[in-house]
Amino acid sequence: MTLTPGFQGRPRPTGVALPPGQYQVTDFPVLSAGPTPRVPLESWELVIRNEDGADWRWSWDDLQRLPQEDPQVDLHCVTRWSKFGTSWRGVSLDVLLADVTSSAQYALVGCYGGYTTNLPVADLLGGKAWIAHTYGGAPLAPVHGGPARLLVPHLYLWKSAKWVRSIQLLRDEQRGFWEQLGYHDYGDPWREQRYQGD
Repeated sequence: MTLTPGFQGRPRPTGVALPPGQYQVTDFPVLSAGPTPRVPLESWELVIRNEDGADWRWSWDDLQRLPQEDPQVDLHCVTRWSKFGTSWRGVSLDVLLADVTSSAQYALVGCYGGYTTNLPVADLLGGKAWIAHTYGGAPLAPVHGGPARLLVPHLYLWKSAKWVRSIQLLRDEQRGFWEQLGYHDYGDPWREQRYQGD
């Protein structure tokens, strides 16, 4: 098997909280499972569907009218790079889920372009996740998931789904794109949960 440079490992910086097996980058690598969707703001929509099939919908303008937060977070990619102190703007999932009637424990996130990923609902709440539309003070570039992506920085970055369009709340866990191909269902970088069985 041929490994990309990210899997070979690099020296760990001193005095930095770096998860095991990771190395620090200063750029923002672009990794995607397919082509980059181009989603016009006037047709962008976020839909949250509960386990009973009821929908809650937000247009781009609706999203901008909600309370905004400015998280500064570290990112950790399963390909072993970490980027520290990234600056975002977006809407907390606590806000979006506040009026959603649900007792579901799992979520399946869907994206423009067809990508999916699964997470426990608990990992979307408590100030741990956002629908982010701004990066570094500028509108989020399409290659990084613009116009909006899920941001769940305490998990490996494949869980922070680019081009987010839906969150389906589920009674039973359903694996997403990479999880069906052998990636870990949870993806905690501090426990090196890269693949099933880790």
